[in-house]
Amino acid sequence: MKYSYLLIFFTILFLSCSKNKEADADVSGIEAQTKIERFDQKFYTTSPEELGSLKKEYPYLFPVKINDTVWINKMKNKDELELFEETQKLYNDFSKEEKELNDLFRHLKYYYPEFKEPKVITLLSNIDYDNSVILTDSILLISLDVYLGKDHKVYQDYPKYVKQNFNRSHIIVDVAEQYAEKIVPPARDRSFTGRMVQEGKKKELVHRLLPDLPYAEIMGYNKDQMEWAEVNEVDIWKYFIENEMLFSNDPDLSLRFLDQAPFSKFYIANDKDSPGRIGVWFGWRIVRSYLNHNKTTLQKMLVTPNDIIFKRSKYKPNKN
Repeated sequence: MKYSYLLIFFTILFLSCSKNKEADADVSGIEAQTKIERFDQKFYTTSPEELGSLKKEYPYLFPVKINDTVWINKMKNKDELELFEETQKLYNDFSKEEKELNDLFRHLKYYYPEFKEPKVITLLSNIDYDNSVILTDSILLISLDVYLGKDHKVYQDYPKYVKQNFNRSHIIVDVAEQYAEKIVPPARDRSFTGRMVQEGKKKELVHRLLPDLPYAEIMGYNKDQMEWAEVNEVDIWKYFIENEMLFSNDPDLSLRFLDQAPFSKFYIANDKDSPGRIGVWFGWRIVRSYLNHNKTTLQKMLVTPNDIIFKRSKYKPNKN
């Protein structure tokens, strides 16, 4: 009898571990070379007389139609120089981010062997948080002034939900999300579930590329927001069903539950207690349920139609 219990225990342990191994990509034998160029440091320490040389080195950062006087004024601008000084306090040494980027690139090579590392360029964008990370085929631009810490004085006039992830730890998440946007193919299914699954695919890819990061960091949630989602999972799913939202093509549902916002909009008294983008969280839950119930690979899952993923996910909200 004791032997039987032990056998059952280790069988369950093995099965539970095997479900988690999909995120444990062995990248130990994969090499990546991360080349980082500190354009921010070069620009704000360059004299106006040397501007021509800088423009030759980075022609893609200097639009032809903009006169040199604009760039010279930027170099001398008091506010911009103060912002540069603040970024240097935190990012004079960029070795931590270099290591994280290198690890991300190794994971990208694991899943997509044809992947080529981009040239990484750091700069300042006057806190253009909508474009804090810009990715092209060969260049990755990172605006360091968007990541000084959510409580930094330069963000004091920004809404709380906007600056929540203006932290150093979130740079690598934003970079991974840019790759997810490029890798995950566009969806044809415009139903609410289809849109949720589409976002869930991206979050799962980010998770695979950054397997050591907590789910909350990948979601962009703090601890309280993550707990709220988990505690209210059953009730929210019931709300979606009762209001016939799951297969609705209403574009307003994206504004209410998928787009960045201070909270999700259920149109009830305690809406402000909820985190924004709760539909993205549900989409990720559905995708993970699909992966747990279907033998497939990450790459195959990403190209599987969203309606099929939802139907075969066997998703059920956790009852707390």
